[in-house]
Amino acid sequence: MRILSRPTSEGDAAEHWAVDAGAADIATLDIPPSAHRRRLFAIDVRFAVRAAAAGAWQALSVELDGVREWTRRIDSHGSTDTLDYHCRRELDIGQALRIRATTKLGGAQRLRLLIEAEEQARP
Repeated sequence: MRILSRPTSEGDAAEHWAVDAGAADIATLDIPPSAHRRRLFAIDVRFAVRAAAAGAWQALSVELDGVREWTRRIDSHGSTDTLDYHCRRELDIGQALRIRATTKLGGAQRLRLLIEAEEQARP
């Protein structure tokens, strides 16, 4: 598992956090707290598989700070398929965020599990 990018210092620049877990079944992304400002993040989780047999399926569950936010199980279609989840989360000053994605599958092969969090401009 590798962190794709992260800010090197806290400032006014928008933060982008990402972790690519490759073919792993679990990915975790930790966003540290900011001591200076509130932040709003657009969160994207993508699970890609290759169907290896008839009746293949894939499942993805997403937890935010240890609380299950979303879960789905779908049949896999075509040679490759993805299951995606998108949400937004506002963080107060001093608040961290842990995003955890877990996967399951049947008759398919894991290709990629990716979590990204992009800071959004606040209205």
